[in-house]
Amino acid sequence: MLDTFRETIYTYPVNNLDCINRLINCFTRLPGVGYKTAERYAYRIIDADPDFVEEFCASLCCVKESVKFCGVCGNFATADKCGICQKRGSADGRVVCVVKDPRDVIAVEKSGAFRGTYHVLHGVISPLDKKGPDDINLKSLMVRIRDESIKEVIIATNPDVEGEATANYIASLVKPSGVKVTRIAQGLALGTNLEYADEVTLSCAIANRVVL
Repeated sequence: MLDTFRETIYTYPVNNLDCINRLINCFTRLPGVGYKTAERYAYRIIDADPDFVEEFCASLCCVKESVKFCGVCGNFATADKCGICQKRGSADGRVVCVVKDPRDVIAVEKSGAFRGTYHVLHGVISPLDKKGPDDINLKSLMVRIRDESIKEVIIATNPDVEGEATANYIASLVKPSGVKVTRIAQGLALGTNLEYADEVTLSCAIANRVVL
């Protein structure tokens, strides 16, 4: 059935298939989705069970209508506060992990290594993208440091040029307040062979060495 349908796509006039083309174009707007992948997604939707399509559409509408940003940390939320800010008390909140976007919160949480709260910047400082300090969620971080008796700020932005620039800028803002500022360690991934490591990664690993 699917092969037959694919053949008809290129024999019917384009205007008769406008809804299919619109669906394909929508999928191509998603990160990492090329035209061929978008076509496969569109064909799968056409061939799918109606119940699945209804659930898919309902899920999309639910996400857009219900998901917003936490009023405290900027993480994804469906209420004024996200689940992490609701569950963790004032003691946990005294250590704040600063990340680029909500996906990074999920990554750190999965590690199970951090039990504090978060602050989501929703971007990084990037002159090439015309993004400065005023274009990311920094002002509310300074308010939290002033009002929540925060004792440590862990900066967990990506180890690239923009991430490092953002980390250094945040450190310059926070340090005068007397709050401890730390940066997540950078270096070799577990299981990596030294011979395959690039110079920058190996340099970071040596600089961030620990006492055994």
